[in-house]
Amino acid sequence: MIDLKALRENPEAVRASQRARGEDEGVVDTLLSLDERRRSAIARADALRGEQKAFGKQVGRARGEERDALLAKGKELAAEVKAAEAEQHATNAELDALHRLVPNVVHPDAPEGGEDDYVVVKHVGEPRAFDFEVQDHLDLGTRLGAIDMERGAKVSGSRFYFLTGVGAQLELALLNMAVAQATAAGFQLMITPTLVRPEIMAGTGFLGAHASEIYRLEADDLYLVGTSEVPLAGYHSDEILDGPRRYAGWSSCYRREAGSYGKDTRGIIRVHQFNKVEMFSYVRPEEAEAEHARLLAYEEEMLAKIEVPYRVIDTAAGDLGTSAARKFDCEAWIPSQQAYRELTSTSNCTTFQARRLNVRYRDDQGRPAIAATLNGTLATTRWIVAILENHQQADGSVVVPAALRPFVGSDVLRPKA
Repeated sequence: MIDLKALRENPEAVRASQRARGEDEGVVDTLLSLDERRRSAIARADALRGEQKAFGKQVGRARGEERDALLAKGKELAAEVKAAEAEQHATNAELDALHRLVPNVVHPDAPEGGEDDYVVVKHVGEPRAFDFEVQDHLDLGTRLGAIDMERGAKVSGSRFYFLTGVGAQLELALLNMAVAQATAAGFQLMITPTLVRPEIMAGTGFLGAHASEIYRLEADDLYLVGTSEVPLAGYHSDEILDGPRRYAGWSSCYRREAGSYGKDTRGIIRVHQFNKVEMFSYVRPEEAEAEHARLLAYEEEMLAKIEVPYRVIDTAAGDLGTSAARKFDCEAWIPSQQAYRELTSTSNCTTFQARRLNVRYRDDQGRPAIAATLNGTLATTRWIVAILENHQQADGSVVVPAALRPFVGSDVLRPKA
């Protein structure tokens, strides 16, 4: 949730954020009004409770008719206290419900606009000029004996697949290379649960505009995660941390891909299940921007290892998730599509998630304060698309990037006879 104190002090910043996201800025005035009502209700209830306490002492000293009169008045006062407390609880519930619907305040440097209004920060590498007809990743993967979409659909339905032979080896190589880099950089490796409770999913901000993307097990009241960001955000809920924490979470991830009918239905670009290594950081709010830059640098370090051309984009406000104040995507060049496609993203969620999940740290005066959370992708199944297409050869073989070879155990992947 956004900081109500910051909202009171600078409501225009939240209005500007809502406008940048294409959201209703009228919610700011409604929140302010509810916040004022809540604080008035709290003050009234507190005053009445104080009066009731003092009145109780007065009753204890009274005798006879005076005591009877005071007791009658005490009943009236008790009813007033009860009514004031009910008003306090009702107003607090109304405020909390609206408060949870408001997305994070967008970073002032994030571009305004929607999905197509991103700003390209930089390009790295040049797309390769092929002197033969380029195959897409599915044709290459099928010939290599690496991807089996047909049997994936037979077993589980559309947008499911099997990674077979060298395909499975390649994915494990990618994920293990990501783990090696993350642990060398000081991240603690975590293999996370892929089912979480509703309060954890809600705490990360994924049950708002993107709730349709999430698989829910109604009989158990649990959600399948679309990223290990979710369990890692919940890992320290209701705790006070003694310093920054950095985790690298390895998990299977599940997404319904609702609303993407007809998009990227070929191959493994947009699927319902995939594996991923995700970085997740808890830091002080004043350290969040520097941490964001570090996470982006780690992502670029991984992309350099697979030797593909890519670009970094600053995502526009209207395309940010509910929790993110700013997000950078790294998009790799996909030769068969003649386009850049997202491989990684890193988001600065400031204090938004930690406030919902009650994750705190102690400031320099020893007082509990809300932490900041950030996340960033180090490798996913989709990276196989970029590797196969960018490193393909005329005979259908694929050269393994040098950094991956110790993890794959081969220099070249060759088509099966």
